[in-house]
Amino acid sequence: MPKSTSINSSILLFIFFFFYFLLSSFQLTASSNFQKSNPGFLGKFAQKIQQKPYQYETKYYTQTLDHFSFSDLPTFQQRYLISTDHWSGPKRLGPIFLYCGNEGDIEWFASNTGFVWEIAPRFGAMVVFPEHRYYGKSMPYGSREKAYEDSASLAHLTAEQALADFAVLVTDLKTNLSAEACPVVLFGGSYGGMLAAWMRLKYPHIAIGALASSAPILQFENIVPPETFYDIVSNDFKRESVSCFDYIKNSWEAIEAEGKKADGLSHLTRTFHLCQKLNSTDDLSNWLSSAYSYLAMVDYPYPSEFLMPLPANPIKEVCKKIDDHPQEAGVLERIFSGVSIYYNYTGTVDCFDLGDDPHGMSGWDWQACTEMVMPMSSSKHNSMFPAYDYNYSSFQDQCFKDYAVKPRNRWITTEFGGHDLKTTLKTFGSNIIFSNGLLDPWSGGSVLQNVSETVIALVTKLGAHHIDLRAATNEDPDWLLEQRTSEINVIKEWINNYYQEKVTLLSM
Repeated sequence: MPKSTSINSSILLFIFFFFYFLLSSFQLTASSNFQKSNPGFLGKFAQKIQQKPYQYETKYYTQTLDHFSFSDLPTFQQRYLISTDHWSGPKRLGPIFLYCGNEGDIEWFASNTGFVWEIAPRFGAMVVFPEHRYYGKSMPYGSREKAYEDSASLAHLTAEQALADFAVLVTDLKTNLSAEACPVVLFGGSYGGMLAAWMRLKYPHIAIGALASSAPILQFENIVPPETFYDIVSNDFKRESVSCFDYIKNSWEAIEAEGKKADGLSHLTRTFHLCQKLNSTDDLSNWLSSAYSYLAMVDYPYPSEFLMPLPANPIKEVCKKIDDHPQEAGVLERIFSGVSIYYNYTGTVDCFDLGDDPHGMSGWDWQACTEMVMPMSSSKHNSMFPAYDYNYSSFQDQCFKDYAVKPRNRWITTEFGGHDLKTTLKTFGSNIIFSNGLLDPWSGGSVLQNVSETVIALVTKLGAHHIDLRAATNEDPDWLLEQRTSEINVIKEWINNYYQEKVTLLSM
């Protein structure tokens, strides 16, 4: 055998055993550690997280405004949060956990995604939280005012551009850290979960798998019944109290009737402790409707502060307030008492501002008016909300009035799939976990059954909106612990398979 061939064979053999040792070491470590208007996705009235519960560096990446053309457009600074505290490094092929940023301030999502931070040390993983363009501090054109100026400046606020941002950022990051061979695992909840699933499908060469929690990728045209969302919200209240359900269902007519009186709007303003006088009963009804929807989303079995400071099982507490009034109490008094659990559980709010938006999520209105068109309606008999049918023409007119654009209601399913999704995912998809809790109204538009051996659904009966991604607490029920254990084991399998494939390729 020629000398050079012998040397190459020795090097190849060394590399093979290095990866074999690395894989065996990871499996040993892992096994020992792992024993133990349609509503937006997020509340406009969510509380700002003041503390920084997890340690990370805040950095900025010079990002391309339009990834799909060669136009001479300005770049912008995309914020991302990064932690390498527990990363085992490129030589050991330490994984990268990337959370797909949602429609809001990325620090807020980082503060409320404890699961990723808590499992990173077990995997020796780097953690990266890139912020979604046009949200938080990741504003094109230098400021929020200029970015949101008109339809021309908002034109690049799309899911496709956001996914390209994530792909470009993590690819460049890996290059700069000599970590090209390190596997990337995606995480996301709600809209971020949709992005995680779509990114795995669109960029399978960049990420080896995705945990998509509470991701309603089927909540689009002619896929799920449009009344699904509000029916689930209504059922969440009815399961706690039929009388509570009935009071809420009857309250809309009472509000409308009061508003038609001579001093009706002023009386409603006083009754509901609003900071400004009501202009119409619709404003109040939308405010109440939002609260009920968000309560269903965050009906967690323990106290939380994700959207607002709330007690454990908040729907139960709301219904107690509504039901426990004297029999002669009026419906409006009951409703205000109940909704105060959501808007003022701490008792520190003097009056309510119906237009508050502390997290700057109004960009979602643009996305909903362009490509994220999610048809919704309210059924007459099953829903506690006022009955209405989805009217696309009316929706289209309103979007044109607000933004001078027409919605593309079929674009998302054309771009990412949706119709006959089971066949599509079974044929072209792999390594995706769709996790859902059936109390979450968005679960009705998600994937609730296994599609294949590698595209799986983890469904919990009592789970709410991406509860599995939240930090562990002493109050976590057994079903939640089991769900997270399943997710960890699947992610571990993805990474182990990736390492094994690396070993196989290097041995050939």
